[in-house]
Amino acid sequence: MSALEKTAAVEETTPIVALRDLRKSFGDLEVLRGIDLDVFAGEHVVIFGPSGSGKSTVLRSINLLEPPTSGSLKVAGVEYGPGRPGERVERRGKALDLRRTVGMVFQQFNLFPHLTALDNVALPLRSVRGLKRGDAQLKSAEALRRVGLLQRAGHYPQQLSGGQQQRVAIARALALDPEVMLFDEPTSALDPELVGEVLKTMREVALDGMTMVVVTHELGFAKEIGDLNVFMEDGVVVESGPRGFFENCTSPRAREFILAVR
Repeated sequence: MSALEKTAAVEETTPIVALRDLRKSFGDLEVLRGIDLDVFAGEHVVIFGPSGSGKSTVLRSINLLEPPTSGSLKVAGVEYGPGRPGERVERRGKALDLRRTVGMVFQQFNLFPHLTALDNVALPLRSVRGLKRGDAQLKSAEALRRVGLLQRAGHYPQQLSGGQQQRVAIARALALDPEVMLFDEPTSALDPELVGEVLKTMREVALDGMTMVVVTHELGFAKEIGDLNVFMEDGVVVESGPRGFFENCTSPRAREFILAVR
């Protein structure tokens, strides 16, 4: 085996995101109680469970919006967490570098109302990537084309439906060329008739091979894309499994939740 083949083999077996005994507390309240999770390149991971189970906190920890209290958080082989007890961290990555690697789409769209769709997508390209205005706008136009909204490039958020605004937010994250995309219940703020267009865009992103970690209650969608499905409750992973998990899970609590949400 050549050196190049060995490197490729290692990359295939090394997770791009690796959480080990990840914990997060707010004061005396521990909301993540030892999360272990591996996400491999090109994989689509779905996290689901009842409200307050810690799902969104896992995502917010992965991109350091909520810095972990303890445990290991490695992204692309770089440690960004405090590390596990007794473990020496030689070099810890910076939050800005992490956010260049990991894109995030939130429940709320978080678009600037005074900027057009094109400029909302272009802004982080200029501030984070340092692109010139013209280059940023070209890249933004391509990202809007990917989500089917190039014709709305000159529209302001108030001129767009909720589904269109969320698709602009997806385009904004995609434009930065992240290695991993995090989606935190991206359809929960939408009217039911607008959910489908956002899920369609997410399916297309998944088919393009993007590594994705998705927190959602849309279990039909989860069944479609979930290579790894993770059920959480009370800050822990209760059970996880590959495709077919929703029919074959063994945890009574997971089965109960799935039946209630259907």
